[in-house]
Amino acid sequence: MQDWYEPQRGTAERKALMNALRPLAEVDLGTPVEFVVYDLRVSGNRAFASVQPQRPGGKQIDIQSTPGYVRGEFSTDMMDGTQMQALYVRSGQTWVVMEHAIGATDVWFAGEPFCSSWGAVIAEFCY
Repeated sequence: MQDWYEPQRGTAERKALMNALRPLAEVDLGTPVEFVVYDLRVSGNRAFASVQPQRPGGKQIDIQSTPGYVRGEFSTDMMDGTQMQALYVRSGQTWVVMEHAIGATDVWFAGEPFCSSWGAVIAEFCY
């Protein structure tokens, strides 16, 4: 039995989750960024997102032209594209991204210390 739900398109909650993630994406990937949502889960005051950042209109982001690449923080041979995952906590009415990754080649959030706090939204990755 799953303990989470997916905020539907057009809802204030979904918009708040994406808006919390957007500045983190834009600092590394440049502006503007919109997201294709692969997975979005909320349980209580915890949330998980797996998204694909892109430019408006569905244009793919060129990693080598991003601020993160220019700063030397991205290595295209060590990344799996620009897919992002994020773990959130709701503080009052505000969603805050606590942990995130861009282009991860592994399931970085599997196991501890993440499962004890976000287990309800990432249960299949917790062991």
